[in-house]
Amino acid sequence: MTSTPPAPKVSARELLDWYDRNARELPWRLRPGSDQTPDPYLIWLSEIMLQQTVVAAVIPYFQDFTSRWPDVHALAAANDADVMAAWAGLGYYARARNLLKCARVISRDYGGRFPNGHAALLKLPGIGPYTAAAISAIAFQRPETVVDGNVERVMARVHACADPLPGVKPQLSALASTLIPTKRPGDYAQAVMDLGATICTPKSPSCGICPWAKGCLARKAGIAATLPAKSPKIAKPVRFGIVYLARRSDGAWLVERRPAKGLLGGMLGWPDSAWSGEPPVDQPPLAADWQSLPGEVRHTFTHFHLRLEVRIATGLSDQASDRGFFLPAEDFRRADMPTVMRKAFDLATKEASSALSEPDSIV
Repeated sequence: MTSTPPAPKVSARELLDWYDRNARELPWRLRPGSDQTPDPYLIWLSEIMLQQTVVAAVIPYFQDFTSRWPDVHALAAANDADVMAAWAGLGYYARARNLLKCARVISRDYGGRFPNGHAALLKLPGIGPYTAAAISAIAFQRPETVVDGNVERVMARVHACADPLPGVKPQLSALASTLIPTKRPGDYAQAVMDLGATICTPKSPSCGICPWAKGCLARKAGIAATLPAKSPKIAKPVRFGIVYLARRSDGAWLVERRPAKGLLGGMLGWPDSAWSGEPPVDQPPLAADWQSLPGEVRHTFTHFHLRLEVRIATGLSDQASDRGFFLPAEDFRRADMPTVMRKAFDLATKEASSALSEPDSIV
């Protein structure tokens, strides 16, 4: 049965005072007290990128995107392949596909203006309850409950809520809603996230400098570092496959655009076999003298671990391929591929550098 902890003696004012002095400087954020109006496009873009991704990883991608596509109309008009290439390495590629879909809806149906209500935002591609709440609160100053992993941790500790995640999520969200102020709800939402990211951290929380230290029930009970409790993790299954790197004598690489739907959808990659829990079945994209490389590529997705054998064929002429197309050396960019495909390329260039000639064409 879910327990009901006593109410802590903490206030939004205490947290906002701390935030005014200690807010993180982030490229999508206005400083507290700024007389500027938040740009919903920047808030939306940052929130999509931040889903299951740390701030440090997001910043360079955010800066690149806003430099190339400074507003929602520019992004809506962008080429799909260019956006997917710019997203490469950030992971969770369905976000990029939905990013484009959403930008085009906003540009076409809303004249480039984001709706400011939670319900209207939820109707847009790629925007779920958390993202809708964050945009509504930060961009439009609506008192929405914005709860990410940082906020869950803060609420579990402030309220000494010992029930484990993920089952306790609704309770933590309800507790968070009781502290939202009517004034400056956007700053408050960012303040709680900053508190979790910088002070109320997963390990060794800095309780001595926390603005909510006096009222925190977990600190009083001496259990702050143990919260939030988590249910035991279920072991991820392992899948196996083969990835094929083929190069013509003129330096062109055989690549393919993955189907729009599914894992790594829309991304540029190497032809590969099916991924399954059984030993992989050889499915080369063309007839060639394929060489198996020592070692393997290991990569972890949300729901499984992947292990890939790497096979290469070089010095090809004009062999026909049932899959993909040959990309000229001058157009090939390693950075345009998702991380797992980059790992295969790195293994190939490390283990077979003598076979993969013309290093100047490898980017």
